[in-house]
Amino acid sequence: MSNKQKLELTWIGKEKRPKLEPRILLEDPEKSYHAQHRVTDNDIFDNWLIFGDNLLALKALEQEFSGKVKCVFIDPPYNTGSAFTHYDDGLEHSIWLGLMRDRLEIIRRLLSDDGSLWITIDDNEVHYLKVLCDEVFGRANFVASVIWRKNYAPKSSAKHFSVDQDYILIYAKNESQWHPNPMPRKEGQDDIYKNPDNDSRGRWRPDNLSARNPYSLGIYPIMTPGGRVIEGPPKGRYWAVSREKLLSLDADGRIWWGKDGNNVPALKRFLSEVKQGRVPQTLWDYDEVGHTQDAKKEIVTLFGDDVFSTPKPEKLMKRVIEIATNPGDLVLDSFAGSGTTGAVAHKMGRRWIMVELGEHCHTHIIPRLKKVIDGEDKGGVTESVNWRGGGGFRYYRLAPSLIINDRWGNPVINPEYNAAMLAEALAKLEGFNYAPSETHWWQHGHSSERDFIYVTTQNLSAEQLQALSEEVGSDQSLLVCCSAFRGVTAAKAAERWPNLTLKKIPKMVLARCEWGHDDYSLNVANLPIAQPTPTPIAPPTRGRKMARDTSTADLFGDEVSGAENDV
Repeated sequence: MSNKQKLELTWIGKEKRPKLEPRILLEDPEKSYHAQHRVTDNDIFDNWLIFGDNLLALKALEQEFSGKVKCVFIDPPYNTGSAFTHYDDGLEHSIWLGLMRDRLEIIRRLLSDDGSLWITIDDNEVHYLKVLCDEVFGRANFVASVIWRKNYAPKSSAKHFSVDQDYILIYAKNESQWHPNPMPRKEGQDDIYKNPDNDSRGRWRPDNLSARNPYSLGIYPIMTPGGRVIEGPPKGRYWAVSREKLLSLDADGRIWWGKDGNNVPALKRFLSEVKQGRVPQTLWDYDEVGHTQDAKKEIVTLFGDDVFSTPKPEKLMKRVIEIATNPGDLVLDSFAGSGTTGAVAHKMGRRWIMVELGEHCHTHIIPRLKKVIDGEDKGGVTESVNWRGGGGFRYYRLAPSLIINDRWGNPVINPEYNAAMLAEALAKLEGFNYAPSETHWWQHGHSSERDFIYVTTQNLSAEQLQALSEEVGSDQSLLVCCSAFRGVTAAKAAERWPNLTLKKIPKMVLARCEWGHDDYSLNVANLPIAQPTPTPIAPPTRGRKMARDTSTADLFGDEVSGAENDV
């Protein structure tokens, strides 16, 4: 372990972490959309658009997609401070950092070992976010901080400086396993390659054969094919190759001596042997990846009005996807906004998942994606990637909370859950893959080839449990989630049916999560305002009764501990 002190951010409430409920996702086929027919053999139909709080959505994705996402791109709220009128500076900053930390931790688990995270951010939080990401991802996995020049003209209304750039922080899940794709060579970059000697290997450019680095075999005279003697390399320099290597290169036709054969030798660099791409750079100008006005024009073209304050141009997203992914890879954006990430990923043949809580998910994102799928979106990167339409997506919404309070304040299973939803929810909570068997009624999911889960709202008798144990067999195990079991204690049940594990609904999950919490958004309007310090309560006087604590522990006694008692 390094002796260097680890740099960590501290903020108000850092130690507090939400106990997130892993919700199930419910598809709405009426909002899902697919092309009428295949356009190419590479069309992708299994993309996901999720409506709901993005922290809960990330938690909902965790079980199925951990280690499977190649690229996460997020454009979170920048925490400009102007919206935090009810907070002091420390509290507003702390809330933002805490909410970002919770998302980053799940995102890291979702990324594949060769995956990467890209976050757009401005000056206000970039440095704090960098330290936070160092803490979550490890400082060694920081890749780069890209500067995106987003404005093409200064803002005369600026108080001090006209800010021209945003930043894109890039982190790898595992730096040693992440390899960025080279960027396409710039237009005109190959124009310097000529072929004056009609070399059969094609176009080439001359390269200096001398260097400043001292080379013990790099001092010797050269006689040119035209008979001129060159006493040595230029003063202060060395030939980059030995005499023997020079003769070998010349014999292979890789040395250019000029048209008359008397020039200082130059090495011929053939275009056919040049790496077909260039290393990504950290300065992205608007003429390459677009600017904010480009993005707004794209939005107006699509929707007829400028409804998004900070949209990102499609060319910017294209650059990210080109570097971070290959066709067929999975891209995730949990702050979908106007839907640019999904639209561009779709056009570029990548699978995608987007999450959005705002109503514009329905009024703008879905119509935009339909145009992409139908081949009616002619803007953005459509022409540059030769997009012609095709594919589709599935629309999901987060299920409501599994546990709600009844009219007496007691936690109960949400009546909106049917049998299938309840089985899927408990399977997810218990770490099982929900996969109902068509042949075995008691197999609702599995965690391995021989470990299964069965969910029922019935009260099971000892006779029913005996029959179930016999059907499961001694070489398999089954977690039984039921309302109650009769005629035997939990301890006796474990002795009598070693292949069964019995748990009662809902007490088996009561202490697991924050039930009924539907909004963890970064929208300031949804954040709690700090309450004033309460006045201490005087001790009760003689004859006055204390109000009874109706907490979950009080209502259910030891049931919060998960003890399996007979009923």
